[in-house]
Amino acid sequence: MIDFLIVGAGLYGSIIAHEAHKRGKSCLVIDKRSHIAGNIFTEKVNGVDIHKYGAHIFHTDDQEVWTYVNQFVTFNRFKNSPLAYYQGKLYSLPFNMYTFNQMWGVKTPKEAKQKIDSQREAYQDIEPKNLEEQAIKLIGKDIYEALIKGYTEKQWGRKTTELPPFIIRRLPVRFTYDNNYFSDRFQGIPEEGYTMLIEKLLAGIEVRLNTDFFALKDMFERLANKIIYTGMIDQYFDYQFGHLSYRSLRFENELVDTDNFQGNAVINYTEKDIPFTRIIEHQHFSFKTQKPTFITREYPADWQPGDDPYYPINDDENNLLYKKYRALADMQDKVIFGGRLGTYRYLDMDDVVRLALNQCTTLFNDEVS
Repeated sequence: MIDFLIVGAGLYGSIIAHEAHKRGKSCLVIDKRSHIAGNIFTEKVNGVDIHKYGAHIFHTDDQEVWTYVNQFVTFNRFKNSPLAYYQGKLYSLPFNMYTFNQMWGVKTPKEAKQKIDSQREAYQDIEPKNLEEQAIKLIGKDIYEALIKGYTEKQWGRKTTELPPFIIRRLPVRFTYDNNYFSDRFQGIPEEGYTMLIEKLLAGIEVRLNTDFFALKDMFERLANKIIYTGMIDQYFDYQFGHLSYRSLRFENELVDTDNFQGNAVINYTEKDIPFTRIIEHQHFSFKTQKPTFITREYPADWQPGDDPYYPINDDENNLLYKKYRALADMQDKVIFGGRLGTYRYLDMDDVVRLALNQCTTLFNDEVS
């Protein structure tokens, strides 16, 4: 018998494994992939860290979370300032005074507010029923049509009138000339990549890759006193209430024979008839120059069993289904469900760290540092 079996070598499971190991607990970490680090896995190509499963920028306002991760790796000064491509023009993201100037030629916050107010007047006194109404109420019709509608419908595979309004509520809108997408105090990317962070967390702990928990579920459950499960919660319960819905991604990588392909780490492509949602040029995450430069196009995809699930679809139907699985999970004495898939919700990396640290405090009844 071992104290902890951790299913999934991503950020959540690795933090709990690290804290358990630090307290003298015996741990085994397993992962069905051929590498650690889950979706934040990075690997070097020509000296540049490639984000294999999409761009990941660590950002947080939580001092404790920031201090915790900085024990293991040094973060660079990267600030996320994506651009949006629409009909041959580039627009600044998040929506700010640069965006409004590029869209309408306005130069002052007063002019920008007047323009937006004139386009959203009909929506001011309504409670938005869908994403389209929420977006227009937030930012007006021009920006919604050019920079939100097509991108969002590609991303989720549904019309914006069929998507819940909460998806767009966290979209930042600023009446300043500030291109930093996040407003958190702390932001950056590990200088040696996220894989190094997970390697440091898992130092001294047995890790078995290419290992499917469900292939030997009965044996693994007998093996440990406590299981930290970070996979799909519906899969753990053998889909007895049906499948939860997700969106998946397909990545198309290319080495381009130039030392600077697009001049920015991330450019979103917002037109619906362009099949990919964004192009990532990885060298800009680490302020390096690479020839050929490595780019990745991201293509949203319908999720099917066997695909990698990336984004839970938290509409009413799926949330009700998740509650049924959550009720089963709450009845488990030895299994703790965590991470994005285990809790069926979108989580930023700092949210994952916070939840893992909170879980460790509960598990070990002491302070995590």
